[in-house]
Amino acid sequence: MDGISLRVMTRELCYALYKDWENDPAIYADKRLFVPYRYSAEAVDRYFDARQEPSRVLFAIMREGRPVGEVQLKRIDLARGTCTLSIHMQNDAVKGRGYGTAAERLAVRYAFEVLGLDTVEADAVAGNTRSQHVLEKADFRFVGEADGFRYYRRTREDQSGGADERTEEGTWT
Repeated sequence: MDGISLRVMTRELCYALYKDWENDPAIYADKRLFVPYRYSAEAVDRYFDARQEPSRVLFAIMREGRPVGEVQLKRIDLARGTCTLSIHMQNDAVKGRGYGTAAERLAVRYAFEVLGLDTVEADAVAGNTRSQHVLEKADFRFVGEADGFRYYRRTREDQSGGADERTEEGTWT
């Protein structure tokens, strides 16, 4: 995707991302937990600080110099060669444009090429067909469903001959 890159999330990028954030009811397994988002610098600080741990890499999805979402590689287990991918886009204005697919492909490349992992896992709320579609476009394979979630996997072996061998415009920094 032209113009999409990943940058390691900084506190300042996190503030910029969440100033225009809108919660999406589709990502909630229990819709009763949904509440509209209200920006709070203190809440963003707590969120950012809680994600600063060795088993996680948090990226801002960048387009035209501004963050439009975030993608995380979490539960990184170097011994097992695995991690779990998570992605959230800022609001409806940046959804459905291919940015999430491009970001997921870049995050998978980072997991394989930089972290040396063999498997990237992901999940989506069973009712969130948009997220499932993005995972499938990013060459994740559906592996099962349980407890209201659909589970996906991408392995290093999947990469050979797959989408990541095509030219990717984006980068990570």
